[in-house]
Amino acid sequence: MKTQALKNVRVLDLTHYISGPYCTKLLGDFGADITKIENPVVGDPCRKMPPFDEGNTDSNDSLLFQYLNTNKKSVELNLKSDFGHLAVEKLVRDSDILVENFRPGTLASYGLTESKLNTLNPNLIVVSISNFGQTGPYKDFKATDLIFYALGGLMFIFGSTDKSPLKHAFHQAQFKAGTNAASAALMAFYEMISSGNGQKVDISIQESMAASVRDTTTSYAASGIVRTRQTLMNGELPRAPIQVKDGYVVPITFGSTDWNKTADLLEDESLSDPKFQTPEGRRQHAAEFENLVRAAFIRRGKHELFYGAHSYRELV
Repeated sequence: MKTQALKNVRVLDLTHYISGPYCTKLLGDFGADITKIENPVVGDPCRKMPPFDEGNTDSNDSLLFQYLNTNKKSVELNLKSDFGHLAVEKLVRDSDILVENFRPGTLASYGLTESKLNTLNPNLIVVSISNFGQTGPYKDFKATDLIFYALGGLMFIFGSTDKSPLKHAFHQAQFKAGTNAASAALMAFYEMISSGNGQKVDISIQESMAASVRDTTTSYAASGIVRTRQTLMNGELPRAPIQVKDGYVVPITFGSTDWNKTADLLEDESLSDPKFQTPEGRRQHAAEFENLVRAAFIRRGKHELFYGAHSYRELV
């Protein structure tokens, strides 16, 4: 068996819910030695989040909790007690990376100020995950995934203009922040190996979502075009489920190159009209185009569309 990349790297996990535990889970997946601290009274609230093993909602058998906390040692510790202070200070001395996702200022209230941590372990990498970062006017604000999507800009570009804005399913803002935190922790740790200096890593969940708008900001910088929500088709085939005779399909690459191929596959001569030959023409006649496309798809089955698209080296 090959040696894991983070073997012998010790991580002190002072996290709960999703973003922090996912960060440390990723580090553990690469072989890091994770020690997770939980409050002895309430524990990690994720223990009571669905889905549950065999649907038993009265237990602590949250499958989400189990997924997020694999490869970890579990320790119950009251960080407000004298014993808790002594115990966590010893753990800090013995750790390479500390990850926490308390509200800003909470870690310091337990006596673990930045200066204290630096005194205990000058090489320590401290990763803090919070809603809006450790500083700034929003740092103490509470938030939900919906707020992260809205303030991160994603709800401005996702969805159709004739419907309400959309958010991604589940807790993707939390997972995105956890991924960013794990990456940043490794970069800081790698730098520490060279310099011998610990670092403070500040991860904002909102900023993590703002960084997920992909090419939107660069497109604006280069062309001045502001990307917004559009109609479902807007003169092109949707990159979203569209109903067919026996279910739904999602046109991925189909319709993006030679439009005549699309018209041939959908077997609709109306779509071969010269006014639909260019993206500009299809956008100019968007309403008519959408009605024709929907009618053409509903006449075809999902399997014939799938294999038909492959015959054109396209993907549905």
